[in-house]
Amino acid sequence: MMIRAVILLAIIAEVFAGTCTPNKADVILVFCYPKTIITKIPECPYGWEVHQLALGGVCYNGIHESGYYQFIIPDLSPKNKSYCGTQSEYKPPIYHFFSSIVSNDSTVIVKSQPVNYSFSCTYHSTYLVNQAAFDQSPYVKFSPLFRVATVHVKNGSTGSFESQLSLNFYTNAKFTNKREAPFVVETSEIGSDLFSGVEAKGLSTRFKVVLNSCWATPSADFMYPMQWQLISKGCPTDETVIVHENGKDHRATFQFNAFRFQNIPKLSKVWLHCETFICDSERFSCPVTCDKRKRFHEQTGGVLVVEFSIRSRGYSSHYSFSDIFYHLIFMLGICAML
Repeated sequence: MMIRAVILLAIIAEVFAGTCTPNKADVILVFCYPKTIITKIPECPYGWEVHQLALGGVCYNGIHESGYYQFIIPDLSPKNKSYCGTQSEYKPPIYHFFSSIVSNDSTVIVKSQPVNYSFSCTYHSTYLVNQAAFDQSPYVKFSPLFRVATVHVKNGSTGSFESQLSLNFYTNAKFTNKREAPFVVETSEIGSDLFSGVEAKGLSTRFKVVLNSCWATPSADFMYPMQWQLISKGCPTDETVIVHENGKDHRATFQFNAFRFQNIPKLSKVWLHCETFICDSERFSCPVTCDKRKRFHEQTGGVLVVEFSIRSRGYSSHYSFSDIFYHLIFMLGICAML
């Protein structure tokens, strides 16, 4: 009697654990984060349990949470095993990521309607980041600019890497200690080295930061007519600008000389603007290489002819180089004879 009761309870528990109330709401929520994609569908879609649904048809990693079945792509990297069949493509300037949640219909018979929730996330690859760099006036000091990091997350398929990018200044060429900006550049510091860089946090390791161009203006408007170009097509515009890293890691760094804009009475700050690309290192070669070939002056062959003017006490006359050379040989011959 005891054994029958245990078996009956086990059967009842299995029935209740393996059934759910079918939900026919065709709804899907997609959260496109810079490193992670989270997808939620209403629980028990068309009678399917969470363990019967696969992300990308590969991973059965869904969890039951607050009336939804939730699936997570923790890292947008194909080398990561948790990528779970997600596909990606690049159509400039947009990155697209595609995946789906499908039901397991490998059994002999299927009593529930098949499920195939397809979803995608799109990310722009080009961003403009700017920052008030320094103040030209040696007398007025400003408090540090407070940046608010806004995460662009929407229900749907659009995300952004923008919230993870920041334009920073550093104390030296090691780029380890950040410097609050805007800061004051004294008159005596004009021409000194300033160290800057664009850094990405929280992105998948497959994405590298590439600086396409950087320029300075005396206004927050990046299209202000007065500009000073620092980096163009990923490379320095002159020998005073040094690009340390570009397209190799989550950070691109460079240094330039402090300067000031002349004849700008009402605008004292210098704003730094950088057009930044997020490069997929799994698809492209991201490091930027600049042409370092030296410029050689073109030399032409030929005979150098020089004309001298020799003056004596009583007269002056002109001799060509050949005449002088002849007279030198003649005098050397006389000396040899003596």
